[in-house]
Amino acid sequence: MRRRHFLGAIPLFAAAATSKVQRWSVITIGNLSRNRYWGEPDDKPFRAVICTCTLIIGDGFRLLVDPSLSAQADMAKELDRRTGLKPDDITAVFVTHEHADHVAGLEHFQKAVWYAAAPVAEILNRSAKLTRKLEPAPATLFGSVEVFPTPGHTQGHHSLRFDCEGKSIVVAGDAVATLDFWRERR
Repeated sequence: MRRRHFLGAIPLFAAAATSKVQRWSVITIGNLSRNRYWGEPDDKPFRAVICTCTLIIGDGFRLLVDPSLSAQADMAKELDRRTGLKPDDITAVFVTHEHADHVAGLEHFQKAVWYAAAPVAEILNRSAKLTRKLEPAPATLFGSVEVFPTPGHTQGHHSLRFDCEGKSIVVAGDAVATLDFWRERR
């Protein structure tokens, strides 16, 4: 059983002694189209939006979270630059929520299984913008990556938690945009 710690109102867990996750890497670092904390008004974008994309590698799986780059060559280049992998090396993709920047590169991973939490999969599958359907994700992917609800940014938003190298890691999608947003509980 994991020991429970609290930081403010957020439960944190000590990592399990053993984990099927071997390593994880950030593929792209997200940025907002505008940031109120830099004095940028909400009425116009200042830059193209991109989400953070993360790769989780474990026993028998390579799980990419929120493939963010719409240009196939750009997505392949960043995946190679950060990990040495090719798009066909990815076995599964997980989408945290239905916003366009989180599914922008999904089509580049045709050999992978596409997952999202059931409410997100339903929204995206109804949109008819994708060439195939997303599978509703189980509560745990590959016996080691927990899927859990983090509503707020969108109603169906889900995050992932796993243990790696003695730490408990959360891939939070847009549940927390920046530290400024976190501090203000936005």
